[in-house]
Amino acid sequence: MQVLRKLLFPISLIYGLIVFLRNRLYDVGIFSSKSFAAKTICVGNLSVGGTGKTPMIELLVRELSQNYSVAILSRGYKRNSEGFLLSTQQTSVEELGDEPFQLKSKFPDVTVAVDADRRNGIRQLEKMVSPDVILLDDAFQHRKVKAGFSILLTAYDNLYTKDWYLPTGNLRDSKREAGRADLIVVTKCPANLSSQEKDKIRASIKPGTNQTVLFSYLSYNKELKGNIMPLNVLKGKKVTLVTGIANPAPLVKFLSSEGITFEHLKFNDHHFFTDQEIELLKEKECILTTEKDFVRLESKVTNLSYIEVKHVFFDNTAELLRKDLLKFMTTIS
Repeated sequence: MQVLRKLLFPISLIYGLIVFLRNRLYDVGIFSSKSFAAKTICVGNLSVGGTGKTPMIELLVRELSQNYSVAILSRGYKRNSEGFLLSTQQTSVEELGDEPFQLKSKFPDVTVAVDADRRNGIRQLEKMVSPDVILLDDAFQHRKVKAGFSILLTAYDNLYTKDWYLPTGNLRDSKREAGRADLIVVTKCPANLSSQEKDKIRASIKPGTNQTVLFSYLSYNKELKGNIMPLNVLKGKKVTLVTGIANPAPLVKFLSSEGITFEHLKFNDHHFFTDQEIELLKEKECILTTEKDFVRLESKVTNLSYIEVKHVFFDNTAELLRKDLLKFMTTIS
């Protein structure tokens, strides 16, 4: 696969040129970026998948929903519906998409909507709900909307500063676009990341004077959900790990460190399981999966548990995020 990606380098040059021209047309005003009356916070990345956007959206919901009415707007990748859709308790995972459905299930009092046209989605939310703030999931590269506050995520093991354009690398946008971010979060770091290594990463990112760089690691809940049980109960059992996410490596590493042995059935990101695959899973003694995969499997498989994950910031730097959010929310537009 790596050899093939290298052979496709000429295509990545063409892709990079297209990305450069598109961004340049926005920069000079030929393409327009629209601001909205509603406060908007964008969460995204420059690469394809695997940086922890959904846990970051969850973190923002927890921080903001105590004092503000929050709405989430997502594209709803691989959903079987079209256009703008405002979720209800009756909306299915197939209609909404797995990640928006996960968020609605976890935060039933928060408005969740999907629309590939982010401008139209914001207009509909302003008209129908009038929230205090709209969280734009995976929208950093969608420059038709000018977000009020932008959070850029980059994974520790695949920093955008060391990456290259698709298909040779994983970048879907230019590295220089990181300059549009208000906050850059290096995610999925080792829990023992040293200050010296943080300094090296900051030096490679070269943040602007008004940019904050934070570091986080993933924390897995050892109390499983679905079929509720402590994680250590799985020791000695025939466990099947089922993942349909962009990068399951951190989860695999965590489970191994906890002494859990398992077979790993790895599917593509946002995978919707076929009837044949469901029948195979029904034969398994004990299935462990991610929260995103759980919402696609829970009505079809009974021997199923999932493990929750969240971002944890180093050295109580989450307070810096809170201050940035408070400043943004209290600034008069």
